[in-house]
Amino acid sequence: MTVDETPVLTVDGRRPPTAVAVKELAALCDRVEDGGAAVAVLRVTGAPDPDWTDGLDTALVTKWERTLRRFERLPAVTVAVAAGDTGGTALDAFLTADLRLAAPGTRLVLPSDGEATWPGMAVFRLVRLLGAGRARRAVLFGDPIDAEQAIALGLADDLTDDPDTALTDLLLRYAGHGGTELAVRRQLLLDAATTPFEDALGPHLAACDRALRRLPTTEPA
Repeated sequence: MTVDETPVLTVDGRRPPTAVAVKELAALCDRVEDGGAAVAVLRVTGAPDPDWTDGLDTALVTKWERTLRRFERLPAVTVAVAAGDTGGTALDAFLTADLRLAAPGTRLVLPSDGEATWPGMAVFRLVRLLGAGRARRAVLFGDPIDAEQAIALGLADDLTDDPDTALTDLLLRYAGHGGTELAVRRQLLLDAATTPFEDALGPHLAACDRALRRLPTTEPA
């Protein structure tokens, strides 16, 4: 699969969650699930103005968050490429991806109304990825995380001024990892941070059993 054949969606962080944004992301998920694409790409950029929540309601935010969760669990390698100030819906989308690229000058920014930051699930994902201590200033005060910090903190995997070449490299390296088993490994990874060993053992053993069933068997000599 080449970059041109890969499902790609641009997420504009200047826009609040809208019915159109939900529909666009859901359509990308449909394409991956129906067509079996091994990789899905989000190009994310833009941060909202202080009045970005005008006209927004909880029902629409719920639909957006659920669709992001669907993207986050796709049976495909998910990639996000950030450029410039990245906040709001763009930051939401960036944090859901398996692999995250950032262009020089990128800043990850939680939207703020001057009194507090937006309490969406980007807060949850930042804390899950960084821990409460390293996420504190971004979550409480909206301090931007620049590209170099994002690399150092593990929020971004690579800093690149040539996203298309970087995407091609990722396709060559990881396109063979898509599918249901990738989704299973991703869930095991996410659960490991908060699940006690005793509770995690069953899902891990079940995954091992599936893996063994997929492997060719050899007759004893």
